[in-house]
Amino acid sequence: MKMLNNSSVLITGGTGSFGKKFIEMIFKKYNPRRVIIYSRDEYKQYHVKNLFQKKLTEEQMSKLRFFIGDVRDKDRLYRAFKDVDYVIHAAAMKQVPACEYNPFEAIKTNIHGAQNIVDAALDRGVKKVVALSTDKAVNPINLYGGTKLVSDKLFISANAYSGQNGTVFSVVRYGNVAGSRGSVIPFFKELIERGETELPITDFRMTRFWITLEEGVELVFKALKESKGGETYISKIPSFKITDLAKAMLPGCKMKEVGIREGEKLHEVMITKDDSRMTYEYEKHYIIYPHFDWWSSGRHFTNGGKRVEDGFEYNSETNSEWLNVEDLRTALLRLNMMPFIEEHMKEIAASKE
Repeated sequence: MKMLNNSSVLITGGTGSFGKKFIEMIFKKYNPRRVIIYSRDEYKQYHVKNLFQKKLTEEQMSKLRFFIGDVRDKDRLYRAFKDVDYVIHAAAMKQVPACEYNPFEAIKTNIHGAQNIVDAALDRGVKKVVALSTDKAVNPINLYGGTKLVSDKLFISANAYSGQNGTVFSVVRYGNVAGSRGSVIPFFKELIERGETELPITDFRMTRFWITLEEGVELVFKALKESKGGETYISKIPSFKITDLAKAMLPGCKMKEVGIREGEKLHEVMITKDDSRMTYEYEKHYIIYPHFDWWSSGRHFTNGGKRVEDGFEYNSETNSEWLNVEDLRTALLRLNMMPFIEEHMKEIAASKE
């Protein structure tokens, strides 16, 4: 994707798991003019800078910039977006209980912040904006999901304001990324490292989609390359059972059902039945197109897609592709999440001798 060569790219909330992987991959695959990390925590920026001083060349580090700012601050966004070509919006309040307890703060960041991104991008002449969404925005049952649903709507509708040659806005959607802070993997890992032999499972029926950080970044690259305005991109990815993940991480473990937490879903849904009317299937992903007067198939449609059947739902429970225990163990090895388990199993075996 040559469009990212010699371009200026800004990522909000860029010190998180996604942001760090994005930095790594954009410098590995492309030659951007600048990559700007826009976030409000100077301590995290300090650690990210130190991390990449060991991974990037001196020339690449000279192109990596750190900009302190909050998406709530429109004036600061206007300053940061000067001469920026592409924006990836990853900043959000993401923790469900924190959003429930601090609803006004979640609205200020996830909704008002999204509106500020839209306004700054339009006024500063940004070429494309890709916003990160979540499965929780689909039929939301908690405030976090509700705010992200509104955020998605703002970015999609922003295309009506940009005009024919203005900023192109699109959305990418996925669930908990494997190994990220929001996934169950680090939680299980911590319990196992403490010597626990029983893992808590909220519900034995629970399923989730499996997507890696690399796959998440690749979906953003695809949106940057192909988007024409108003698309929601969803990767084709496998499902897994939470009980199988526990077995993969700690073979022979005991499992205790502890009950679903408030605001938690039994299964992840990425595409609803109602969305199926505007959903098209491609080789490795789906696109949900908007249903507005300003959208036209002639200008905005990406060729190569086939419309899904009416009533189609992309649900982790009814998905056609699955990872079993061995598949999950192999995937965890690729994420470097298994060596500690091998050592733990040796300790357990030694203690029984």
